[in-house]
Amino acid sequence: MFILSFDFGTKNIGVAIGQKITLTATSLDAIKVKNGKPNWNQISALILYWKPKLIIIGYPLNMDGTKQKITRKVKKFSQSLYKRFAIQIYFHDERLTTKEAKSYLFAQGGYKNLKKDKIDSLSAVLILESWLKRKIDHKMINFILK
Repeated sequence: MFILSFDFGTKNIGVAIGQKITLTATSLDAIKVKNGKPNWNQISALILYWKPKLIIIGYPLNMDGTKQKITRKVKKFSQSLYKRFAIQIYFHDERLTTKEAKSYLFAQGGYKNLKKDKIDSLSAVLILESWLKRKIDHKMINFILK
């Protein structure tokens, strides 16, 4: 079962694909946003190709847990996504994923590796892998408690 992940932004949307068997994700090309509108043709092509059963979207929060300015846009994006494709969507806390992605990319190739689309898609990977790990951790806790 494939799971698609998005890190929504006003200029780029990071994208990753993953699955539950290995609990890993792989970054895909970021999707450009023009005049506040995602490229729905690219998103449609991704969904047709991968046929995901779930979509995970990074949920932007401040460090104190309050919503950011972009949180409303993320919700609007998720509603449009659901209306178009009727695929189950989950939000997942994305705090610090951009910082972690930048650190990783810098370590791999210095400043020249810090391209916005790479950062966004790696953030989508981190969001999805974190969601997968959290789902497994919850199942393990429930199994142990039984």
